[in-house]
Amino acid sequence: MKVENRVFPNREQMKGFFEKTDDNEPIYMLNLLKFKEKAEYKDGRETSLTGREAYTIYAEFMDKHLKEIGGELVLHTDVKRLAVGKVEELWDVVAIAKWPSRKIMGENMMPSDPEYLEAYQHREAGLAGQLNIETKEIND
Repeated sequence: MKVENRVFPNREQMKGFFEKTDDNEPIYMLNLLKFKEKAEYKDGRETSLTGREAYTIYAEFMDKHLKEIGGELVLHTDVKRLAVGKVEELWDVVAIAKWPSRKIMGENMMPSDPEYLEAYQHREAGLAGQLNIETKEIND
């Protein structure tokens, strides 16, 4: 299995996200996050922030925003070790965000709101890459 961290989804992944039809069910996004050692801003500004510190600014905004729209940050924890399996390099953090629905997530993940854009720049500056896995609850 080849694993490739990315900061942004590719065109096919975005298309698949918006083609889904179960828009009224909650979804859970599993985020495996890898941070840059030092934050790197697109505008070239000097900073003493680590990648983790920059991303934390974005994460705090998203935690608040999720609560406002009926979602929640279910889990946010450091990765300690790999207990089973093998990968070249571990992620730094695992986070699970619950969104009220795919539709609401899609409406809220388009960077156009000035407050969101302000926070989003810290995401880009701090994140080296991630795996973002969409899941949904199993109702047995």
